[in-house]
Amino acid sequence: MAKQRSIKKIWLFAIPLILILGYFIYDAYSQPNIKDLPGDFEEVAFVRNENNKGGIIRIYAVTVGDPLNAQYDQCADLFPVNDYGSITKIYFFDKSKPFPTSLQLEDPHYDAEKYEAINILSRRGVNK
Repeated sequence: MAKQRSIKKIWLFAIPLILILGYFIYDAYSQPNIKDLPGDFEEVAFVRNENNKGGIIRIYAVTVGDPLNAQYDQCADLFPVNDYGSITKIYFFDKSKPFPTSLQLEDPHYDAEKYEAINILSRRGVNK
């Protein structure tokens, strides 16, 4: 009888724990990404500074398959931004035209004579 009670107690704690763990796993794998948004977005290039003293600088090149229906702001909001003055800059390029596949940290971040961005958005971290 005592053995059955201890097994029931274990299950009373185990089942909620398993459910909570299952929810966390589901939530981690069901986060939205740029492919879920209208516009047929695809990240094609990325560069980041290696200096971790001060602000982090991230530069992205993203192609857009449907520029008329693209949700640029929502797409830019999905890219990471840190506090302490970090900058995330996203260049959007028409997928049907030439686009860069590599970027550099120095401005201009790509060959502006060869490639034309259709939209440029920046996100900045908060200074604390």
